[in-house]
Amino acid sequence: MSGLGISVVICVYTEDRWEDILAAVSSVRAQSRPALEILLVVDHNPALLARLAEEYAEDLGGGEVRVLANAGPRGLSAGRNTGIAASRGEVVAFLDDDAVAERDWLRHFAEGYADPRVMAVGGRTVPVWASGRRPAWFPEEFDWVVGCTYRGLPPGRVRVRNVLGGNASFRRTAFDAAGGFATGIGRDGDKRPLGCEETELCIRLTRARPDAVLLIDDRAVIHHRVPEAREHFRYFRTRVYAEGLSKALVARSVGAAKGLESERRYTTRVLPAGLARGLRDTLLARPGAAGRAGAIVAGVLTAASGYAVGTARARRTGTTFSVSWIEGAAQTPPGGRTAQAPPGGTAGRNEEGSSV
Repeated sequence: MSGLGISVVICVYTEDRWEDILAAVSSVRAQSRPALEILLVVDHNPALLARLAEEYAEDLGGGEVRVLANAGPRGLSAGRNTGIAASRGEVVAFLDDDAVAERDWLRHFAEGYADPRVMAVGGRTVPVWASGRRPAWFPEEFDWVVGCTYRGLPPGRVRVRNVLGGNASFRRTAFDAAGGFATGIGRDGDKRPLGCEETELCIRLTRARPDAVLLIDDRAVIHHRVPEAREHFRYFRTRVYAEGLSKALVARSVGAAKGLESERRYTTRVLPAGLARGLRDTLLARPGAAGRAGAIVAGVLTAASGYAVGTARARRTGTTFSVSWIEGAAQTPPGGRTAQAPPGGTAGRNEEGSSV
């Protein structure tokens, strides 16, 4: 796998994260296994686009940096699709704009692709709290709320249903088989912190390629900054509710059996264990224990509420997301079957004048 070219896509949208963006790029340039290229995709922000283009116009810091405008509708999914379409690597990796990768991040990704069946490899995302420490009430089982690896995932290099989008990589042929990220599920500039676009893609991928293997390698580590605003229960509750809404869309697209497969294990094993731990620690008078137990209960109820609302809304109005085919990707899935649109959505090329 020494000759495997890896393109790294970093989607950006605000100048408020200027220093974070530069740090993310620097961490990719410092990899023990160099990236083929770094693509900064700017989400409908002309000022940031111009500033980044100037920053890297004559930069000789090592590792080519290409600055691109999101060629699709506003949002993370279309930005990722723009990066995929412009990339030249056999593997496309994604890094959040407010995260930094450890030196061997890409090396561990590349090792996973030694098996030709592997279509995606994700990593471990560690929170960097703005306050300097984890809030005492915040349960580790809910670290996905702030875009990080949560307690309950198995250690090592393991097979999974889906990777987590802010620290992930895909073989380019995965997009040929399944298309790109669906628009209308994840974040799109709205204030509501939706998600699950990578879950939907991974399930769609394994349906198009039943032999596909998806892995998480916890040695592929990034450190993700958690701003102060996300350390509060108000954000926790909002994000969990939005996740319920998103899961309803995913379940409608791919079916509840597959769409909620991992969530069943999470809610029947991981969360009860976390609740028991919180109650035990409460009896031992450990700081924040009662808050952690309460947050787990509140999280479950809030997510269930979001899922119920999202399901009812989808049944009433139909889903509103669509699957985009990457420029040059096969337009017919393996076996000669015509690509099917999700209920209420569309499969095919995005028609907003873009290459995704």
